[in-house]
Amino acid sequence: MQRFCLTLDLKPDPALIAEYEAHHRAVWPEILASIREAGILRLEIYRLENRLFMILEAEDSFSFEQKARLDAANPRVQEWEALMWHYQQALPTAGPGEKWMVMERIFDL
Repeated sequence: MQRFCLTLDLKPDPALIAEYEAHHRAVWPEILASIREAGILRLEIYRLENRLFMILEAEDSFSFEQKARLDAANPRVQEWEALMWHYQQALPTAGPGEKWMVMERIFDL
């Protein structure tokens, strides 16, 4: 099993943050199915102020490249991503079109 930690910011607007959380209390079934189809076994998102932190656990065969290909071919995922981008903002160090950024583990006990 693989484990990744990713981060992304939300726009610093309490009303938008509340809407974003409401969407995540009722994630569309097609989105949940697409996550599982990509080989993701567990996915959690945490928030502190407008900073998001995601823990993603996936099968050994999982790759972000394959997930991106599956997402690009799924209109419902594209609709969800466009909706979520209304609430999200890239980190200052993100490249063009980059959203969630993989974090580097620097300690493990």
